[in-house]
Amino acid sequence: MNNRGWFRNGMLGLGLAFLYIPILSMMVFSFNNSRLVTVWDAENSPTLRWYVRLLENDQLLGAAWISVQIAAMTATGAVILGTIAGLVLARFGPFRGRAFLSAMTTAPLVMPEVITGIAMLLLFVSLEQLIGWPEGRGMLTITIAHITFAMAYVTVVVQSRLAGFDDALEEAALDLGAKPATVFFRITLPLIVPALVSGWLLAFTLSWDDVVISQFVSGPGSSTLPMEIFSRVRRGVSPDINALATILVLIVATGVVLSTLYMKHEEKRRLREEQMARSGN
Repeated sequence: MNNRGWFRNGMLGLGLAFLYIPILSMMVFSFNNSRLVTVWDAENSPTLRWYVRLLENDQLLGAAWISVQIAAMTATGAVILGTIAGLVLARFGPFRGRAFLSAMTTAPLVMPEVITGIAMLLLFVSLEQLIGWPEGRGMLTITIAHITFAMAYVTVVVQSRLAGFDDALEEAALDLGAKPATVFFRITLPLIVPALVSGWLLAFTLSWDDVVISQFVSGPGSSTLPMEIFSRVRRGVSPDINALATILVLIVATGVVLSTLYMKHEEKRRLREEQMARSGN
């Protein structure tokens, strides 16, 4: 192997080590019996003590359940709105207001979260004073705020997918007498499913991980898991937080692996169907 290959592999190894060694060390210390998260108790470790304690912590488990509900609703809403915006930007061609729509759709990608959080808080307060809705701050306001910025990411993913989409399939279906709605649900939608799955997972992760915006638009009894962890870490990291973070890392890793396998399967199926269609012609 030449010097360039050694340098490339060395930089790749350093990058992976920089990213994953802290995560691996956190996972190892989640089995530490000591209350000090940086001191390994060699005599009594490893142990599942902190995992048992975590399962008995109703406050953390309740915050985790709130985060799951908010993230699921956010991802679903963001996929619906982001898909509509992506279709409009990718398929409708030039129209009046296209530049404005594109700018407003992608603005949350570069907008500081503090600004977004303040803007959403002022919006909710103004709406409550004018029409009485939403009444206070809670899961609903957090979900709406998260959909606002998460749909921008879904729009980019869907629009990128449609940019490389073969329009001949849709045109052939229309020529054969299919209605536009039928073409969308029978041809377009199945072919962009990998993009929708990717957008859903991305929106779910962004919502689950958000702290700044959630702090502005949350209310009593609606603290998400990241907010709860952040408030605890400010007083010092406890070992049960390491256990919780380890569980989350394993869940995310499993989701990434399953989604990758699913998208590869769908891509192979799509290529196989296209080859069969061409051979039939």
